[in-house]
Amino acid sequence: MLRSMYSGIAGLRGFQTKLDVIGNNIANVNTVGFKKGRVMFQDILSQNVQGAGASTDTKGGTNPVQIGLGSSIGSIDTVFSTGSPMTTNLPTDLSIEGDAFFMVQAGDGTPVYYTRAGNFTRDSSGFLVNPQGYKLLDTAGAPIQIDQSAGIVSYSIGKDGLITTVDEAGELTSDVTIGVMKFNNPGGLKKVGNSLYETTVNAGPASTPDAPIAPADAKVSIIAGQLEMSNVDLSEEFTEMIVAQRGFQANSRIITTSDTVLEELVNLKR
Repeated sequence: MLRSMYSGIAGLRGFQTKLDVIGNNIANVNTVGFKKGRVMFQDILSQNVQGAGASTDTKGGTNPVQIGLGSSIGSIDTVFSTGSPMTTNLPTDLSIEGDAFFMVQAGDGTPVYYTRAGNFTRDSSGFLVNPQGYKLLDTAGAPIQIDQSAGIVSYSIGKDGLITTVDEAGELTSDVTIGVMKFNNPGGLKKVGNSLYETTVNAGPASTPDAPIAPADAKVSIIAGQLEMSNVDLSEEFTEMIVAQRGFQANSRIITTSDTVLEELVNLKR
């Protein structure tokens, strides 16, 4: 069987995966805090037809002769470039300026997740929660609660993540700071859905996974009344879609051409 046919099949698989990733990016173009993916290709091991030859006093050296066997998916990376900001003027909508993540948790003893989506709200008990009900954590790893039934009449969140509350007597209290987490390799995080990530052995957190750090220590700022939107660029995605489509068509043509050659070989017997 012709090697070109198998190379074409390998190319079809790769570009089909690329189209899957592009489709997911476009579907999440308006998802808060979404980070796009990209597909990187690599060649498959080549078949050696002839090895390299060393040069001599009377003859020059020769290069190796190899035939490639197609391509494969080298990696599917998550691109953590900053998404465009959207101003909402809601005090519980938060965004991070810099490379860090909010930390959320369903309850004590449950896994801690990380997110760039800052569309938080207050539940009936005053806890800051995401749309799935996961509670935002402070620098002590405890859920953040702004309970107006305890006499709090207003609150504000500063760029340093410090939450300042005002009680009925007009006294200010600032004893809670939003916790964040930095990673040496954000690409090592694992997506678990709902704009959440969990840490892996290759993420490299700045501290232990359950120990948040202050935004000032992470060299980032918290912006209240603003959301970080998806970093998907539609013009780039549509361009990549055209490239993937043409690559898919070209590899399909390799298969049909290889089939024509095989048909000619079969017809030699007639």
